[in-house]
Amino acid sequence: MTPAVNVAKKAKIDYRLHSYTHDPYSASYGEEASEKLGVPPERVFKTLVVMIDAKQMAVAVIPVLSMLSMKHIAKAAGGKKAEMANGADVERCSGYILGGVSPLGQKKRLKTFIDATAEHFPTIYVSAGRRGLEIELSSMDLMKLTDGMFAILGDIAKAK
Repeated sequence: MTPAVNVAKKAKIDYRLHSYTHDPYSASYGEEASEKLGVPPERVFKTLVVMIDAKQMAVAVIPVLSMLSMKHIAKAAGGKKAEMANGADVERCSGYILGGVSPLGQKKRLKTFIDATAEHFPTIYVSAGRRGLEIELSSMDLMKLTDGMFAILGDIAKAK
């Protein structure tokens, strides 16, 4: 199992694993998960790693159809400016490959911010640590396991 699944098991929370055959040519891994699992995209969340004020990395967990607002994530993290983190740095600090980054079980625990829309659903889906594997859990459990906090992070417009 992945480190993400091990974290959920150890915490003894309610969760479900969902797997599907990942298409490496898929344009959006999150949308692919939504389609292949038959889950509304509003309930499938992607994990993005950002750099705050060019000195501190943070994690944003947002719906797959949303676009991360750099202004919102910077404000939530107590910074002035945010930008997407370098892919190699993301893989090094998380221990996951891009497209399979989970908010759970990362090698280096980063400040985590979960889009407030997650609170509207009994459960949400996030990467379980590899492409083609999602973990379904409550947003409250995700918040507790990551020491995260809810914030408005995404722009409503579809990220295409």
